[in-house]
Amino acid sequence: MVYIIKKAVILFLTLFLVSLAVFSAFHVIPGDPAMLILGTESSPEKLESLRTELGTDKPLLVQYANWVRGTFIGDFGVSLKYRKNVSELIHGRITLTFILGMTSFFMVAILGIPLGILSGYRKSGLIHPIINIFSMLGISIPGFFLSILIIWCFGLSLHVFIPGEYNGFKFFFPALAIALPQISVLVKYLSSSVIEEYSRPYIRTARSKGNSELRILFCHVLKNSFVSVIPLIGMITGSIFSGSIIVEQVFSISGIGRLLISSVTSRDFPLTQTIVLYIASTIVFVNFIVDVFIQLIDPRIRLRP
Repeated sequence: MVYIIKKAVILFLTLFLVSLAVFSAFHVIPGDPAMLILGTESSPEKLESLRTELGTDKPLLVQYANWVRGTFIGDFGVSLKYRKNVSELIHGRITLTFILGMTSFFMVAILGIPLGILSGYRKSGLIHPIINIFSMLGISIPGFFLSILIIWCFGLSLHVFIPGEYNGFKFFFPALAIALPQISVLVKYLSSSVIEEYSRPYIRTARSKGNSELRILFCHVLKNSFVSVIPLIGMITGSIFSGSIIVEQVFSISGIGRLLISSVTSRDFPLTQTIVLYIASTIVFVNFIVDVFIQLIDPRIRLRP
């Protein structure tokens, strides 16, 4: 219980620091949001009136306190570019990003785990180097270039989908662009973990007792390998969200990532702050769940001071 409380404190402290960093970044950069909206030719009276409406005429500490208070009640302010409530703008886009992210995550789990186990289990055969080569390729190819290749191959050449139109199974292709690098990372890490566990002394003991190789793999090796691999889930979650920002832009998907790029380029700080805080909260919360889960399945962590 003490371990969980410590992790919860770290979670809220991390979110506080993220919110402070995001808020400060946009207020340190020179520029006046009111002038950005009305233009440089606007009268001082109109500029001052808009500053009062936006709340940018108040001290920074008051603005930050108002923003934090608004996030707790679901009021994220008004977008400077779209002149709509931020919550209204991101409501529908979160669904698209969530579907894209979950599809990618399932691809990572369904393909990455079996391939990683197979690569580690067959380390002395041809399977291991072949999977290793493809894993290195997947890690090395940038996400935006992989997205372009998928669009060119399956969209423009094979006409499996129409670029810019995604519904149903067609989400498979942008999700694949996000998932492939993460599958490669998981395969590489899990394969190394399985190989390392096979070198442990307890494997020789299990074999001396007459256990079959499959029993040793599933009852001993994988049990210990997954303990070290589970923390990678948090990192993969963060990579899926960061990869989604690029992939959504390349595939022209109207999700959170594409909206974030639009808000940053237009210096729409209420919208940007909310999206960044949402992404950071998701990543931090997933890492918190992973830490708690590891603590429950691995008694060694509970014994640490």
